[in-house]
Amino acid sequence: MIKIEQARKEQAETIARLIMEAMNHACCQWFAGPGHTLQEFHRLMTRLVRHEASQYSYRNTLVAVADNGEVIAACVSYDGALLHRLRLPFIEGCLSAFNRDYSDMADETAAGELYVDSLCVDRSFRGRGIASRLLHATAEKGKAMNLPTGLLVDTGNPKAESLYRREGFVYLNDSEWGSHRMHHLQKPLA
Repeated sequence: MIKIEQARKEQAETIARLIMEAMNHACCQWFAGPGHTLQEFHRLMTRLVRHEASQYSYRNTLVAVADNGEVIAACVSYDGALLHRLRLPFIEGCLSAFNRDYSDMADETAAGELYVDSLCVDRSFRGRGIASRLLHATAEKGKAMNLPTGLLVDTGNPKAESLYRREGFVYLNDSEWGSHRMHHLQKPLA
């Protein structure tokens, strides 16, 4: 039986790996920059998951856990109004670890929505409805905060967009993030 629950700090390494898969490794390598490895980026992301006030914090994460206690999926979400404050540990971490300044990074969300930053199901557990269950639980979190749940989906990923639309997300507008064309989708409160 797979359970959806609030993440815990000790799950940080696995959650960081799943976030990196959601971001995709080419993007992670771009953030780390030349001369740095994905392992170094994973160490940074693990620290950010353990950090209580980062956008990737375990406090902002719901996980799917298998019977054996293994984390098999993660969904990171936070109040869009808090993006700048929550992003600061990422900016400081990249500057310290990689000497790269991302303080001018474009905003991917804003006040007025619970933003789904990252969603990933471990490859060996895909196709079992786990992403849908995590999205449903995240939307419930949004309802409790009186916020619709929003996300960006790459226009080159129609399979993911189809999943989000099946889960009740509707198209709001076109967007761009990290030089990728995106659709901004949102699941209304109703």
